Amino acid sequence: MKTKTLIKMANSIGDFFNAESDKELAAAGVKNHIARSWDPRMRRELIAYYQHDGSELSDLVKVAVSRLEAT
Repeated sequence: MKTKTLIKMANSIGDFFNAESDKELAAAGVKNHIARSWDPRMRRELIAYYQHDGSELSDLVKVAVSRLEAT
């Protein structure tokens, strides 16, 4: 899958969870959604993008991906 598509998808998930006032809970929601719903190849590509650039990811998604990376 193209990285641009993954970025757009991840940011859309982040937009959904950003409505949560507790940002720790929101980041956990993004992380859990990506961990449960995305194919491992998609997760690896998103993590690789985050590690090398990440500039197009929202702040909430960056936090979630950093936690996803740690698991």
